[in-house]
Amino acid sequence: MPPERRYAVGVERVRVESLVVTTLPAAVLWDMDGTLVDTEPHWMRAETALVESFGGVWTHEDGLTLVGNGLWASAVILQARGVEMEAMDIVDWLSDRVHSEVRTDLTWRPGAQELLRELRDYGIPTALVTSSLRKLANGVVDAMGFSAFDIIVAGDDVTENKPHPEAYLRAAELLDVNIADCVAIEDSLPGVASAVSAGACTVGIPLHSPLSTGNGYHLWPTLAGRTVSDLGDLLELHASAPPLSASVLPRSKDPV
Repeated sequence: MPPERRYAVGVERVRVESLVVTTLPAAVLWDMDGTLVDTEPHWMRAETALVESFGGVWTHEDGLTLVGNGLWASAVILQARGVEMEAMDIVDWLSDRVHSEVRTDLTWRPGAQELLRELRDYGIPTALVTSSLRKLANGVVDAMGFSAFDIIVAGDDVTENKPHPEAYLRAAELLDVNIADCVAIEDSLPGVASAVSAGACTVGIPLHSPLSTGNGYHLWPTLAGRTVSDLGDLLELHASAPPLSASVLPRSKDPV
């Protein structure tokens, strides 16, 4: 349960009756693959199996280039590597393969489950914002064993995938919150770019691909030991920071 402390959603910290009222996020928006759970090894195995079935070669380094990419952009890259299937068929094949694995092998990122449960204890709205298909997102959420999210925005729910901001803006709209009062948690450059350009206070937790400091987001090596209070502190920093110009927004090298 939350500690004996007073909190308020918004961007102001005030003192009331000698108690500090600490900022809380209006909502916390989570990426899935590589941020909440480590599904990337499943994706890489699926990509390797698919490319090899057409006589090609797909290395671990090749798999890293797709981390954070939208599925349809990844499908085009796989087509260029010899996969003779329609893009939608590639997306479905990969998603079904990964779905079958994560149902029995779900690996949480360190600290992610603990922070998510604490958010639920506080009653802070949560959204899963992923480029994966909804059927896979639903499968991951079902395997978690508790009511983790209020809404899901999946790759087949939007017109533009990450790094476009549409998914994060859609999540804030569905939760009826101001995106500037939300914290987004991501692990990849396309995801960070999506959240930052949407206007969310963004935390990067790198895993399979590196993230550099700066460029409008905060960098944490891990979520282990992080709390709701830490997210509130970041939100206050975000509220007091000057607006970013388009020239300094993080950019993905591969358009999605």
